[in-house]
Amino acid sequence: TQYSFSADPALKCAPEGFDLPIRDIRASLGAGFIYPLCGAMQTLPGLPTRPCFYDIDVDPETGDIVGLF
Repeated sequence: TQYSFSADPALKCAPEGFDLPIRDIRASLGAGFIYPLCGAMQTLPGLPTRPCFYDIDVDPETGDIVGLF
């Protein structure tokens, strides 16, 4: 929790002798590491190799933005 290094919200600060339940282990192969997921922790999707803004442009004749949809 934000108030404790443990998974128990009743234990404040830095308690000793607690178990941290790990529900899953994931690998970030491109980054070269693994990481545990604890409790209800959620993750965000990674970024693509090529950012989408490369496909967005302005048509010089009409002034319309192309590549957004």
